[in-house]
Amino acid sequence: MSRTRNAALLLAAVALLALAGCSGNQQKADNPGGAIIRSSQDPNGIRGATLDRPYSMPAATLTDTDGNPFNLVTSTKKPVTLVFFGYTNCPDVCPTVMADVASALTKLDKSVQDQIQLLFITTDPARDTGPVIRKYLDRFDPSFVGLTGSLTSIKDIAKAVGVPVEGMQKLPSGGYEVGHGAQVIGFGKNDKANVIWLSNAAIGDLAHDFGKLVEDNQ
Repeated sequence: MSRTRNAALLLAAVALLALAGCSGNQQKADNPGGAIIRSSQDPNGIRGATLDRPYSMPAATLTDTDGNPFNLVTSTKKPVTLVFFGYTNCPDVCPTVMADVASALTKLDKSVQDQIQLLFITTDPARDTGPVIRKYLDRFDPSFVGLTGSLTSIKDIAKAVGVPVEGMQKLPSGGYEVGHGAQVIGFGKNDKANVIWLSNAAIGDLAHDFGKLVEDNQ
């Protein structure tokens, strides 16, 4: 089978799995950043899904949990930045991914952990105020940075990095859930992302890849 055919099949699989939506609904996801290809079978290589055309970090400004402006390019000072879109009322996928990332980070030396920054960008700014996001993230890792802004801005940022965000979906109970992609995106110090991890990534694989990204971005 050709490399192009392999890439197309994996892209379809990622599109299906990435849109978790915290509701179990699966829909086709946009992929403005390029085709996804399998990483090397080398056990020392990246174990996540790699991109043949990297995503660029949008030079957009959101608001952190202290109410201060946070620019996705100029405010990210560490060699490796992990980006995840989710919301605090998500019943299943979001807390699982946050817990897995936090657990993976604990498997790394402190000197390596200190070179990684996770950005949690809410897909539910109507409910996720700064204090709400801060309390939520502190359950997993106090170093996680929470960001909010207008839903329009958040959708634009998410689309630029291949993450579908559907917005509110009303529930019979009267509440609502928010459909969104559940992949974690890994950016290097050049503000480019070549790898993503789906919500079912193994903690050991996350830890391995986070450490390798730090090594590659010295």
